[in-house]
Amino acid sequence: MKYPKPSFTRSTALLFAAALPLRGAEPAPSPSVEAGSVPVAEAPSASDAAASTDLPPEDPGLLPAPGAVASPATPAPAPSAGGPSRNFSINLLKRLVERGALTQKDAEELVQLADADVTAAAAPVPAPVPVPSPAAAPAPKPDEVRVTYVPETVRNRIRDEVRDQLRSEAKAEGWLGEKPGTGWFSRVEPFADIRIRYEVIDFPEGNDNTGAFPNFNAINTGSPFDVAGTEFSPQYNVDQERQRARLRFRLGAEMDLADKFTLGFRVGTGQDNSPVSSNQTLGYAGDGQGGNFSKYALWLDRAFLAWEPNDSFKVSVGRFDNPFFTTTNIWSEDIGFDGLALTLHPRINDRFRPFVTGGIFPVFNTDLNFASNQPAKFESTDKWLYAVQAGADIQLTKDLKTRVAIGFFDFEGIEGQLSDPYTPLDDNDAGNTDGTRPAFAQKGNTYRPLRNITPGPLNDYGTSKQYQYFGLATPFQVLAATGRLDYDGWEPVRLSLVGEYSKNLAFEQGDINSIAVNNRGPNRGDGSLGVFEGDDTAWYVNLMIGDATLDRRGRWNAYAGYRYIGSDAVVDGFNDQNFGGGGTNMKGFTLGANYALSERISFGARWYSADEIAGPAFKSDIFMFDLNARF
Repeated sequence: MKYPKPSFTRSTALLFAAALPLRGAEPAPSPSVEAGSVPVAEAPSASDAAASTDLPPEDPGLLPAPGAVASPATPAPAPSAGGPSRNFSINLLKRLVERGALTQKDAEELVQLADADVTAAAAPVPAPVPVPSPAAAPAPKPDEVRVTYVPETVRNRIRDEVRDQLRSEAKAEGWLGEKPGTGWFSRVEPFADIRIRYEVIDFPEGNDNTGAFPNFNAINTGSPFDVAGTEFSPQYNVDQERQRARLRFRLGAEMDLADKFTLGFRVGTGQDNSPVSSNQTLGYAGDGQGGNFSKYALWLDRAFLAWEPNDSFKVSVGRFDNPFFTTTNIWSEDIGFDGLALTLHPRINDRFRPFVTGGIFPVFNTDLNFASNQPAKFESTDKWLYAVQAGADIQLTKDLKTRVAIGFFDFEGIEGQLSDPYTPLDDNDAGNTDGTRPAFAQKGNTYRPLRNITPGPLNDYGTSKQYQYFGLATPFQVLAATGRLDYDGWEPVRLSLVGEYSKNLAFEQGDINSIAVNNRGPNRGDGSLGVFEGDDTAWYVNLMIGDATLDRRGRWNAYAGYRYIGSDAVVDGFNDQNFGGGGTNMKGFTLGANYALSERISFGARWYSADEIAGPAFKSDIFMFDLNARF
């Protein structure tokens, strides 16, 4: 596909050439000045920089030599048609004349104006002042700043900010000289990534495979399970090793709608509509897929409208990335939020920048026609998330910075509710609280029965037709403290420590003990259920060393972490999908490393080792090998 070549008008050329500094190869620094020895009250202006000794040596007859001042009566000649100069601006003027964007007269005029500016800025020049040695240097005055080493991360940030600002101004003011009809293309930023994974799931000996791990998600997303029957409920695999190849592909774009509005979207793979994973198992047969090189589905993963009038305020509506600063103990890295989010991030000074993020998010909206098999409908049982988080970015020292935050996540109506008493005649006979069951779950949370089934002659007095769904046994009001500490003193190697502690404030162990059907200890001698062993606390710590962006060949990072996720500390349907196979009620280690094969391609390997906390014995070791590429 060929793209239209932007036009370059004479006026654009004049503006562009006049704005360029006279630059070329940078000279070696003066040996008589040491970093940190000169107190500076303020940074030099752009015109001062252009007149300094940082100017490169010039071609004879074109511009004055470095440090010299051109006489106002003798202006430098305009760019000639001779050989190329070592000065960027001179070469640019030559090329503009050759292409007809500038006339020779215009080029001469620009050079004369530049010479006049240099003369005015350079005269009179005071005699140089000897620089004292570091030992004799006087203490800086209160309004002075000593210039020392500037870290690479700071230089990169300044570069990116200047580049983004210039790009925005160029688009807004038409510096690019776009032809009519091509403006929309410059306002679209596409992106894509692909991850190819080989995964090994291993179960050490000793796991309980007697039917102790019901798959509540399979029950709640299918037909209700007859608890009075003689068959096992759907069960999780706990003893058979599995290997699988997986694919994740995502494609999207962000579109500048002007006036600081942005429209974004993303589509991606996924073998189902899971909120926490876009992985597609290659050759997978199940959930309506047949394997045998069948095609795979694409899902709408993001679709949002955002307004960001400045870098201190943003509002997003639709389906967008997680707006909160958390770890995967609470929210999966792939999770998308539906609803409305606002972020306030004012810049107080260079060392302290607070932020506040809040939002309202619909978690579940009841079927408009529920219950579909009855003429009289049931009351809606919608579920919502109300969340707020406050924190700050703090620059502690030149090389040490931190981000800390405290958040509160209140899930309204997410817990299961016992229905009105009734006798289901078959598995399609709904209860009025069936909608309180989770629409998606992983594993680990504690569950309770939802249907209050009345025994009678129609169900053999409770010995048959006990069709049951299950809901979460506790409400969730999660308070979380999250922090990250970054040390950049070994650039480009960074040292990062991340930690998080969370607690479900709505958890009441005594109330749950009377209704829980899982996460219990061994049955008692009289055959009654064992004591409920679940808990409400989770914590996470991870240490990473290396480069986090992997944007250059040879860059690398390695990390090690440990986590503890109590059964009901967080909602298991939304957190990490990899550790222990996903969900809660697990503790264990994570080890991993990544290596950049090129600017946009990297290879990674990781190991998750997880043990069950409450209930029957369960252990798993999961190994992942990833090849990542991004556009």
